[in-house]
Amino acid sequence: MNTTTPSSFPDADALERLLAERYSCRGFLPQPVPQATIERILALAQRTASWCNAQPWQLAITRGAGTERFRQAMFAHAREPAAPDFPWPREYQGAYLQRRRECGFALYESVGVARGDREGSARQTLENFRFFGAPHVAVVSTAEALGVYGAIDCGAYVANFMLAARSLGVACIAQAALASHSGLIRSHFGLGDDRRVVCGISFGYEDTGHPANRFRTTRAPLEEAVRWVDD
Repeated sequence: MNTTTPSSFPDADALERLLAERYSCRGFLPQPVPQATIERILALAQRTASWCNAQPWQLAITRGAGTERFRQAMFAHAREPAAPDFPWPREYQGAYLQRRRECGFALYESVGVARGDREGSARQTLENFRFFGAPHVAVVSTAEALGVYGAIDCGAYVANFMLAARSLGVACIAQAALASHSGLIRSHFGLGDDRRVVCGISFGYEDTGHPANRFRTTRAPLEEAVRWVDD
């Protein structure tokens, strides 16, 4: 019998700390992340498990002038109709809708946008396409032929990328909003028609004084996520 107590696992404590510290950063400093640090993040995230070991993720990572060109292109296209490679959720219901609203209201409140201020909320939404000032963006794509399984693998990769970044003092935000203009992204980065854009990850060093970085989302209780089956 294994009599080791939970407190005897320092790796679990480290993982718990990283999970607690990670959050979606919406205000970055312009300071670039050193190349060696980015490569360390990538090396750690590359250990992500994938369906049949396909490892379908491919990244286009911007830096310097490349980030600014991409920022300008995305912002100029931001008001165009969304055309993602993977369809948005059909609708949010129940607890999912409640969590979405709570997150949005908290974000808008943190930056001084009152409920009902549609102009203010639209202005904040457009910050997605400025990458919240981040000096880098990683565009994540998968092979079209892998369908939803490729997207699931990329989701696991994105989670590990963000945890690896957090462990090295780098902040991130995963942005499905960027994938809403997948055609522009394919053209901008020269991606083939056999690639499907999953999301973007804006990353850099967090601006701790930015008001959008002052709120945190809450976690749902385990009872809402887990059902034990004994028989």
